[in-house]
Amino acid sequence: MPYSEFTLARVKRDFGLKTAEGGRFLPETQSLEPSLYLKEALSEGLPLAIATGSEKARSELIISPILVEVRKILQRKVSFFSGEDFTVAPELGLSGVCDFLISRSPEQVFIEAPAVVVVEAKKADLKAGLGQCAAQMVAAQKFNEANNIPIPIIYGSVSSGTAWRFLKLEGQILSIDFNDYPVPPVEVILGMLVWMVREG
Repeated sequence: MPYSEFTLARVKRDFGLKTAEGGRFLPETQSLEPSLYLKEALSEGLPLAIATGSEKARSELIISPILVEVRKILQRKVSFFSGEDFTVAPELGLSGVCDFLISRSPEQVFIEAPAVVVVEAKKADLKAGLGQCAAQMVAAQKFNEANNIPIPIIYGSVSSGTAWRFLKLEGQILSIDFNDYPVPPVEVILGMLVWMVREG
């Protein structure tokens, strides 16, 4: 079963997760000024992605440039993957492709542990992507453990590009922040994502 077939209810049932739903679970993070590259990319990409409305356009023109910027801010000491196969435990249904994944390893040829942030792109309905994102977060947790680099927290986001919703997996507790954080402005999202990769 691919990640896309997971609902939030199924992830909770299959992996024994408990959910904590509510407001922001991240600390107040410092907003980060985007580079000229990102400003120009979003200046051109945002209107195009919104006009076409497609999930692919939003992924390529908004989400991807933001995540590339996160890697740049972190001096390329982390790796960034887009559309990469992340089959971890097919017998548990944890198989398929991640839209976006960030690892704390600088290895860019293939995914190495620890995987820390998963981003799922959705056209509009962010709620529909929560199960898929949560399943990928469980996979990242198991991937890190299998590679003997377990880390306490995995972060995830479901994003339309112009709205971002965040999740946190700590042990068996899945926290969901039901606030939607908008882009623009990109400064707040950059600060949150960099904090997750660096400190989470």
